Parts: sequence; C-alpha cells; structure tokens
Amino acid sequence: MEDSQEYKDKKAFFEKVITLYGRNVVIEILQDSNIEVHKLHMADSNKTDGAIQTILDLAKQRNIEITYHAKKSLSRISKNAKQDQGVAIDIIAQSYKNVNEIKNLDTFKLIALDGIQNPQNLGMIIRSCAAGNVDGIILPKKDSAKISPLVIKASAGTLFKLPIYFCNTLDEIFSSLNDTKIYALSSHAKNTIYTIENHNKSIFVLGNESDGVSREVEALCNDSLSIPMKRGVESLNVAVTASLIAFMQN
Repeated sequence: MEDSQEYKDKKAFFEKVITLYGRNVVIEILQDSNIEVHKLHMADSNKTDGAIQTILDLAKQRNIEITYHAKKSLSRISKNAKQDQGVAIDIIAQSYKNVNEIKNLDTFKLIALDGIQNPQNLGMIIRSCAAGNVDGIILPKKDSAKISPLVIKASAGTLFKLPIYFCNTLDEIFSSLNDTKIYALSSHAKNTIYTIENHNKSIFVLGNESDGVSREVEALCNDSLSIPMKRGVESLNVAVTASLIAFMQN
C-alpha cells in the first residue's frame, strides 16, 4: 500500500515538472526565485562562456542540482536539439494541475483549448486569461502547443499566474462534468456570448486556428456561441476571442 502511495506521489510530482531550454530562458528562470527549479541539465560539451558561466553561478547561488549529459542525451531531454543551446531546466509548475482537480471546484469559469497549435497564440491566451475573469485554462496534451520558451515569451511572464489543467483529450473531463455548461465558440452559432445566462460552472471551448472546434468536441458541448461582428468580418484570431471571453462579466 505504501509503495502504491509512493508511486502516486511521485507521479503527481513529475506531472508538474515542465522542461524548458535555451540559455536566455534558463537565465531568466534562475533569476526568478519565485519559480521552483527541480534540476538543471547541461551538455558536457558546453564551453564556459559568458552565458554558461552566468547559469552556473546562478545555479550555485540557489543550490540547484546540475546534471551533465552528452549533447545527444541532452537533446532527448529538451526535445529541441536545434534550439536548446546545450542547456535545459526542469521547473516545478505548481499551477500546472491534473484536469480532475476541476471536479473539486465549487464555481469556475474556464477556457478549454481544442487543437491550439501556435505557441504565440497559446502564450497570448494565457496572458489574457491571467488578466481577465477566468479561473484557469484546460490544455490537452494531444494536438496542442506545448509549454515552451515561445509560449513563455508570448505570455509576458504570466504563465504561472493561473492554473493550467492538463489532460490527454477534452472528452476525458467533459463527459464527467454533468453540472457544467460547456460552450463551443463558433462563427455559425445563433446564440452569442452576450445572450447566455450566468452559470456558476462554465467552460468556453476555443478551437483550432484554422478549423475551429472539432466535431467530436462540439458534440460534447451544451451549446455553441458566436461573437457578433460587423462589416463582413468572418472571424477573429483565437487569442483575441480568448480576450473577449476573459473579460466577460458572466
């Protein structure tokens, strides 16, 4: 029984670990004492130049464990051989949560992302949600942009300011939320974001940049909503749509 609990605790811990890469990104993370660091990974072929020396000094100041790897091994950790610059870092994101934790919330307004693959869009969505009236983002691991330096840059430092709930696919959580209103954003919907009634548990689903919300996900929603637009404009960038939802009062 203890072994089983130990496994669950270990799994829960590593679910919150996000690996980032690149010398400038690593320096920024090490300079921010609010970001909890698990481990620093370095290629053993790195020359101790200005940036690398800065990273080593900062890691020493914070007493962070450093593991050295062959360049190919480091690339397997960073998953981006072309841009990791011989450095990767594991951070513990306490705001990165299992989607099942939503079931413990009494009230919430969430934005769920269906197939959002552009890192800049994801970062801007996170920024808008952090600034607005949103309690978190549901981000599936399948067919979605991963948390990366590009996402961090586009979020302008807001990545860890609100919960991001991870899952493999949206259907694994939507099918278990019977008391929640789930709305798909669609340019073809008759109802609009301004005509819905307040509800203490609501999720707004934003779809892929080119195809919108998938049919499979839309079938799990209670209703579809549109954003009224003038002058023949057909659609908005998904990050702009997220901003409008984030600052709605209901």
